[in-house]
Amino acid sequence: MTTGKTSDSPAAPLLDLQALVVAVRRRRRLWSSMALLGLLLGAAMAVLMPPPPSAVAKVLVTHQADQPNDTGTLIRTDVALLGTTRIADQALRALKSPEKPEDFIRDYRGTGLTNNLLQIDVTGASDAEAVARAKALADAFIADHVRRMQEAAKAEAKALLDQRDRMRDELTQVNKAIGDRTPGKDPKASASIESLFARRAELNSRIADFDQRAAEARTGTPKLIAGTQIVDAPRAVRHSLPKAAVTNGVIGLVLGLVLGLALAAVGTVVADRPVLRREIAANLGASVIAELRSTPRGPAGLWQSRRTRAAHERLTATLVRTVRGSAEPVSLLELGCARSTGVIALNVAAALAAEGPVVVVDGLPGPELADSRQRPEGVSVVGGEHAAAVQQQGHRLGVGSVAPGTAWLDLQYLGGQTVLVVRAGHGSAAWLHTVARQLAEQRIAVTGVVLIDPDPRDRTDGTLWDGPHTALRGHYERLARQNGTGRPRTERPSMPAARVPDSDQEAR
Repeated sequence: MTTGKTSDSPAAPLLDLQALVVAVRRRRRLWSSMALLGLLLGAAMAVLMPPPPSAVAKVLVTHQADQPNDTGTLIRTDVALLGTTRIADQALRALKSPEKPEDFIRDYRGTGLTNNLLQIDVTGASDAEAVARAKALADAFIADHVRRMQEAAKAEAKALLDQRDRMRDELTQVNKAIGDRTPGKDPKASASIESLFARRAELNSRIADFDQRAAEARTGTPKLIAGTQIVDAPRAVRHSLPKAAVTNGVIGLVLGLVLGLALAAVGTVVADRPVLRREIAANLGASVIAELRSTPRGPAGLWQSRRTRAAHERLTATLVRTVRGSAEPVSLLELGCARSTGVIALNVAAALAAEGPVVVVDGLPGPELADSRQRPEGVSVVGGEHAAAVQQQGHRLGVGSVAPGTAWLDLQYLGGQTVLVVRAGHGSAAWLHTVARQLAEQRIAVTGVVLIDPDPRDRTDGTLWDGPHTALRGHYERLARQNGTGRPRTERPSMPAARVPDSDQEAR
């Protein structure tokens, strides 16, 4: 068991929300295009796929069991009954249509507006057909509802009358028993006659009650039948094309925006491309020394704001001082910004040309420097294959690339010190680690990082304050080798970690 050195820096979060928000904002072209596409598709659907002709009717439905505190169970039952094949078949018979009830059910729907108000929406081939269908459905539903109420009232009245007839038969028997008795002085006989008279009175009362309840059942049905009626005659529903286009466009806009944001977020997490200064500096092992906007192509690249020109001038002055104070050639290595790197190299070469001849070694994969029309006087550009044959006269500036596919062994001919010009969000974290490791293995010191097209709302610190500077280790080793010490004084010799005994016996 060995002990190692623990880091005092806090562990990196599993998902950096700040970096995620910045990366999603940088992909605004994706989600804005998706939102625009959704808007156009929604508007196009409203124009190319208009809604079919439809009609609407409203029916007032009365129930025998209506209660003020009803939660809508009865009207939901009516909506479910409206969607049955029996109602659809009755409506089709009224319309004399050969269509199947199963197919007709798909063309209409019912909605319970209140506990007693039912709305019927029907579609058809034309407005007239939709109105006729709505009228037939409303009539069929009312007829079915009335028939069910009448059958329920008849069944209830029949049950009450049957119970009344049974009571009458029993009353007949009681009257016969009373007639068969003769008045006497026997106390037991008198008590029996009194009980028979009491039973006869009870039976007469119950028979009258059953007669009244049966009459009420028959009387209440016409009231319910009269209350169930069409309160809003079937009418065609007018559709506004501009309103439908705006509504569908807004829905498509929202759906496209949500889908675009989701795709941008997922792509950001999967790609793992740092965009913040803090992440880029940590992955490359070098501090960010300047930030520039990307240089557009064509005439637009000549028009720059005052702030952009000032930033270019400050960076040029910094790089000129670096080239002057360096005992070995300095190079600019780009990652995702070859054009901007070429512009920076030509600006530095133009500033150094006043002191003598300047040779720019072009190691870029494309003709960014060879075909440049802004080459200043006194600056010569040679290809990367002739870098070893260039004589050291005046100043020399190398320009190369660290994109995937780079020949790492050729970078040392461009310069022993380098400034990385990196586009934010271009390279993945794994590739930035690879660049730092390869430069350290080639003993190429990284002076700093120039960040191209950074996020304007990035407030993170791009300066490395502590931790092992992987890229700078090559610079210190080179200086130590030139001084003949073999190891810089600031480094300590590596020592094996102390071993901790696993048990008391091992310790003894």
